[in-house]
Amino acid sequence: MLSTTESTLTHALKEWAVAVQALEAGQTIMLLRKGGIKEENKSFSLPYRRVWLYPTYEHQKPHLLKTQYASQVTPVESGWHPTEIRIGSCAEITDVFSVSNPEIVTQLEPYHIWNEQMISDRLKWKPRQPLSVLLLRVYCLPESQLISYHQAYSGCKSWIDLVKPLSLENLIPVLDQDVYNQQVKEISEIIA
Repeated sequence: MLSTTESTLTHALKEWAVAVQALEAGQTIMLLRKGGIKEENKSFSLPYRRVWLYPTYEHQKPHLLKTQYASQVTPVESGWHPTEIRIGSCAEITDVFSVSNPEIVTQLEPYHIWNEQMISDRLKWKPRQPLSVLLLRVYCLPESQLISYHQAYSGCKSWIDLVKPLSLENLIPVLDQDVYNQQVKEISEIIA
């Protein structure tokens, strides 16, 4: 179970809705990040280890996803956001690795949702910065919460704080601890 002494949480990680769905379904435990365009230090950092998963829609690009995930994306106009956002899960970011070697990133292919073009694009963008590989233990809410969109949630940034905290009570782990640990072990061995 999620280890916390707090009963609520406001911190959230913005990620493509298709990636949030894959995390919630247990299809992946991995996110690959270099950060949003408007990050504070112009690079990805990890200010929080426990976060809500906030689904975003604007920058999702089906041509950057593996086939089985590309069909789940409905393209939207630039600047579009829903008036209500479904928050269905939170995550504990258990491991973070910095990876620059394209060969290692290629070996991680079975563990994430992106295709070769996305990986190549990420490695080429800000090439001196390594790719951050995040491993997330995801917990679903017993019932998803709809929150109203707020201007504070806009922009190309990874981290936001929800206007109102959400309860951490009765969270349900997506994957059994042993299954999660096995995937972490496999990924760690590739990166090591």
